[in-house]
Amino acid sequence: MRNIKVKVYPSSSKLKKKQQLAWKIAEIASDKAKLNEDAIDMVINRIIDNASVAIASFNRKPVISARDMALAHPRKNGSTIFGINSKKKFDCEWAAWANGTAVRELDFHDTFLAADYSHPGDNIPPILAVAQQKKLSGRDLIRGILTGYEVQVNLVKGICLHEHKIDHIAHLGPSVAAGLGSLLKLNTDTIYQSVQQALHTTVSTRQSRKGEISSWKAFAPAHAGKLAIEAVDRCMRGEGAPSPIYEGEDSVIAYVLSGPKAIYNIPLPNINEEKRAILETYTKEHSAEYQSQALIDLARDLHSRVDNFSKIKTIEIHTSHHTHNVIGTGAKDPQKMDPRASRETLDHSIMYIFAVALEDGKWHHINSYTSKRASKKSTVELWRKIKTFEDKKWTKKYHDIDPNKKCFGGKVIIKMKDGSKIQDEISVADAHPAGNRPFERENYIQKFKTLTDRIISPEESKRFLNNVQNLRKLKSGSLIKLNVEVKQKSLRTISKKTIF
Repeated sequence: MRNIKVKVYPSSSKLKKKQQLAWKIAEIASDKAKLNEDAIDMVINRIIDNASVAIASFNRKPVISARDMALAHPRKNGSTIFGINSKKKFDCEWAAWANGTAVRELDFHDTFLAADYSHPGDNIPPILAVAQQKKLSGRDLIRGILTGYEVQVNLVKGICLHEHKIDHIAHLGPSVAAGLGSLLKLNTDTIYQSVQQALHTTVSTRQSRKGEISSWKAFAPAHAGKLAIEAVDRCMRGEGAPSPIYEGEDSVIAYVLSGPKAIYNIPLPNINEEKRAILETYTKEHSAEYQSQALIDLARDLHSRVDNFSKIKTIEIHTSHHTHNVIGTGAKDPQKMDPRASRETLDHSIMYIFAVALEDGKWHHINSYTSKRASKKSTVELWRKIKTFEDKKWTKKYHDIDPNKKCFGGKVIIKMKDGSKIQDEISVADAHPAGNRPFERENYIQKFKTLTDRIISPEESKRFLNNVQNLRKLKSGSLIKLNVEVKQKSLRTISKKTIF
């Protein structure tokens, strides 16, 4: 790996292209690096994971809306849409929009947390959509996805967007553009322009994940993917981009992030070095914000140690700065304590999540979020006894640069009315690579089967799983086999007059 120092330069310095971060990204996107076998296996796992959660969310309203918009854009030799018959094709940017929304809706796919946070699996829908439309092969797709992950993970390591209240999709636009560059075997200059255009068009505020969180949380990554596809297409036609997008006098760093005096250090592989960043990412066993994964597991364990939940006086969760301030009481969002809050808000409330997991001894991607469940009297009483606290020890673990030491858990202290205490702590989720039950291929397959049960046929399940595990050998034009069709009776639409 190499370390790229990035800072703002005055326009008069005429910073050369080859010294810019966007160029360095483009260099690794256009190189001839060998494909790492472990990384390829993880690509397959994550395609299975994405399909699982996309089909599970098939009839949720935001997914229906995104799909209905995409269905209005048919294309004879286009891309497939999750759930729809594979003989029907659509413009790739709209397929990416529909599929990206479906993947993100349940907050149930992979994650990477460092200086900022991300869901690198959001790279897959736009890259797959373009690969299908261009009739590319399994190995082409693998190369594109590995680049997308590599760029996003390393941007997340080096640049914190959250502290400036910028949504994390600002790293997704450039990573998708770079992934598409690898997929399409574009030259370095075209990818360089594409990365800059994609970043320029995907900067938005973090209000999408603050206060009353709406369905836009699901749409946001799909929007970034769609914009990245369009940016790459324009640059393939010879169009340019605002430059230098990171280092310029009026650039993203200068006026959106830490300002003209800031210095960022971005790790990137050397040219032709294997891209292995996907192996640093981790998926979710539970449908909720990643920082809650370990605490859900701890709540399940603590369930049997509490004889009577009404005898609990208070619950303290001592955790990292990020967990406390994003999904804890440190966020100071009253909506996070409101039983009438949206699902999107509840899955960003560790107080709600921990209360339900503790009371039920389990977590379910649908049942744990219903209005009836959220308004249960005993749950509301328990929920409002929970407070989070930042612990510098956990903050340090959260930001450890060593992936083997990085932790996303915390310590829980349950104080009973009789003065007794129950306390325990957990470092990482059970499904994490360093957890009690790390996810392997069989776990991804089981997750797929569980989430798609009764939505797709057993034959369709077997067909998809066979094809995706044969990804290395899928020939050009065969990537439509990675689509998953639902039973026709499962298909729903929203019958309203719209623009499309």
